[in-house]
Order: sequence, then structure tokens, then C-alpha cells
Amino acid sequence: MINFDCITLKAFFEENIDFIIGARLQKIQQPTRRDFIFSLRNNGESRKLYININPQTYHTCFMSGVNEARRGLKIPKHPPMFCMLLRKYLEGCKISDALVIENERIIEFHFETMDEFSEERSLCLCIELMGKHSNIILYDRKTSVIIGCAHNVGAEKSRYRELQGGLKYIYPPTTPNIPSEPLISKKNNSESVNELIDNYFADIQEENNIKNERTKLTAMILPKLKKVKNSVSKIEALLKKRDNTEKYKLYGELLTANLYQKCDYQSQIEVFDYINNRNITIELDNTKTLNENAQRYFKLYSKSKSTKEKSEELLNNLKIEKEYLENILYSIEQAQNINEFEDIESEIEPEKSKPKKQQEHSILKLNIKGFDVYIGRNNKQNDYIVSKLAKDNDYWFHTRLCAGSHVLLKVQNNEPDEEILFECCKLAREYSSAAQPSKVGIIYTRAKNLRKPPAAPLGYVTYKNEKEVLV
Repeated sequence: MINFDCITLKAFFEENIDFIIGARLQKIQQPTRRDFIFSLRNNGESRKLYININPQTYHTCFMSGVNEARRGLKIPKHPPMFCMLLRKYLEGCKISDALVIENERIIEFHFETMDEFSEERSLCLCIELMGKHSNIILYDRKTSVIIGCAHNVGAEKSRYRELQGGLKYIYPPTTPNIPSEPLISKKNNSESVNELIDNYFADIQEENNIKNERTKLTAMILPKLKKVKNSVSKIEALLKKRDNTEKYKLYGELLTANLYQKCDYQSQIEVFDYINNRNITIELDNTKTLNENAQRYFKLYSKSKSTKEKSEELLNNLKIEKEYLENILYSIEQAQNINEFEDIESEIEPEKSKPKKQQEHSILKLNIKGFDVYIGRNNKQNDYIVSKLAKDNDYWFHTRLCAGSHVLLKVQNNEPDEEILFECCKLAREYSSAAQPSKVGIIYTRAKNLRKPPAAPLGYVTYKNEKEVLV
């Protein structure tokens, strides 16, 4: 990564000075404590000046709408105090002058405004882009007294220079700042300095955001998945170990068939097991008659059967939840932009997200020999494919026994041949969590054979009349 240097800052300033001087500051926003957006307008044109004072990605540029989305900037409902301070003093004002401090990563914007007593006041917004010392300071140009800072710097943090409201602003100590490879050296002939800065840092910020979102969402899902897997293992082991349902039923029937022996109040009885064609010994309660022992075993059978049915129902629900969580985990691993992570997060925590309509164009769409193919990248998209896009005669594809995308082959007038169906099977294999290079079973069926059970999680369907292909 190449840091933002004074050469690039000067080139950016010289390239945009005609727009900057005389521009009116219409809106001030602060998405995070280290990100600022100033909406400027001049000569009938509006631009967003983006200022980043993060120690790793400090820079400033006029940000495009595309790169704003890539940076994942979200405006909070309640702006921070420093943002409110800037709005109070600067919003609606014009930039009367601007300059870059020679051989420094400092750019200043000068504003002429009126104070609460209707007297002229000259203010300076100083943007210092200096690694971990990056800051934004608003001060009075006549008195040099600081009005406010993005980050206050006390004596415990710096013995050379304190920054906080009420103190006089002084420039930082001069240090050599000529990097061996300036960022501007990466510029090609087709782009401006601003585009270079905007695109270069948007790439880095998007990559960092994706990494952070993936880590955050994975940490939310893995404990849930681990808990569900443990529950599935315990219930399966319990069912296997304690499945005495049929034994209780057999004992009750054998005791009923042997009531004629009059073996009341005994601790055991030997009877002939006509199902397995052998003699067996049945333990009895010696305080009960043979008939009462038979009824006791029938009650144990009834209780065991009920417990087994409830356990199997719980096990089935847990397996559905396990499959659902595995699909979310797969979606997290495959997500490639902030919007996809927002979809996944809104699915995990719907109460914290705003409702967002799923757009068809956000789903991956391919064309195979004139046939449209849709591929869902997360559970929301999978659900949209099945519930909105799929028609009865369309083909639906999915991997068997592993997480993956729903693949939908749209059928219009002509029926797809075997080659097209196999290509869709390969897509289902490619967009899945199946390990390479092992063969995987791909199931496919008509969309009319799909069914979403009531209260089933997003993207979960049952199917029938399916065919399977090894890919």
C-alpha cells in the first residue's frame, strides 16, 4: 500500500482549485469518527469532498457515487458532536480561499462568516493527513484559537503539540515527507489525480470492509452452528442408545399372550418370542400381576413412542436450521461487496435492519445458448428465485447434502437439451461449498415440484421427482 503523500495532495489541490475556491458548503456529514463528507457546490456543479483521517487510509478526494457505495459509508441518525460543531459554524458558507502547506500533507479551507453578534469572522478548517496524527481542526484565523478538533490531543498524548478547544493552533513540527514512490506515479493518462486517489483508496477500503464484515458475520454464525451441530449429535446418539420402543411393545404383547401361565408377583418370566423364534426372559415387577406388568410395558411403549416422535421432530428442525446456517456461512464466504453483506446481516438480525426490496438485477444472471440462468448468492436471493422468478416448467438445481446456491434455468418456448442441463449442474457445483476436486451429486427438478414448508427459513425448500447427476 502506498501512503497519501504531499506531492499527491498538491497535485489534487492544483487540479481542483477552480472548483474549491468559491464553492458553497451545503452539507456536512460524519459517517464515522474518521470519515467526513462535505457536499460542495460551485458553478452549477455538486461534488462530495471526502476526508478520511484513518491512520492506515488517510486521504482526501472528491468521491464518486460508485466509490461511496464501495466504501460502505452509512450516515448515523445522531451526528457526533464535532459534526454538529462544523454544521453550526460552516454549513452554508463559501470557501473564500484554500491552500496546501508546502511539503506537508496539510490542506486549509478559509471561510468568511458572521458570528452571533453579526460581526465578520474568518475561520479556517485545517485538514492534517499525517498517518496516526491525522486530524481536522477548526480555528479562528485572527486569534488562532481552536474552536474544535475531530480528535483532541492532550499533554499525555503529545508533549510537543496539544490540540483542543481554547488552545492556540500551531502547525506540526516539520518533518521530511518525500516518499520513494509517490502515489501520483501510479496515474495513467486516462485518469485525473482525483480519480486516482478515489479509486485507489476505495479499493483498499472496500477490501478492508469486506474482510471486517466477513469476520464479524462469521463470528455471529459459527457459535450458533456449533451449538446446533452439538444438539443434532446428542439427539441422534440418544435416539440410537435409548430406542426401546419396539422392545416395550413386544414385551407387552408377549406377556399378554402368556397370561394363562398365572405367573403373578414374580421378578421374571421366560416366554417364547414368536417374532425372533427364540426363548427370552422378561424382567417383571414382583409387586404386580402379570397383566399389570403387561400394561406397564404398554405404557412404557406409548411414552417411548411419543418421546421418539418428538425427538425426531426436534432433530428434523435442527437439521433444517443446520442446513440454513451452513448456507449463511457459505453466503458469507462468497460475498464480494458491501451490499451482499448487508443482505446477509439483515437476514441474521432483521430487527436491526431496514426493509429492503430484493431487486432482480442484484442476482447473478447468465445466458447459456439463449436460456437465462439465475444464481442466488445468499438465502434472500435464493428465496427470491424460488418464490418470484421460478415458473412451473423452469428447472431448479442444487447440490445434494452441502450448502450452495439455487440455480434456476428459465424455460420459455424450447426445451433445453442435455448439454444445457449439464452446464447448469456444473454451475450448481461451482457455486457451492463442495470441496474440490471430489465429485458431487447435483439434483434438479421442475420448479413445480418445489415446496416451501410453512415457517421454513429463507431459501429452504423440499422437492420431489428429482434427478441426480454426478459432477
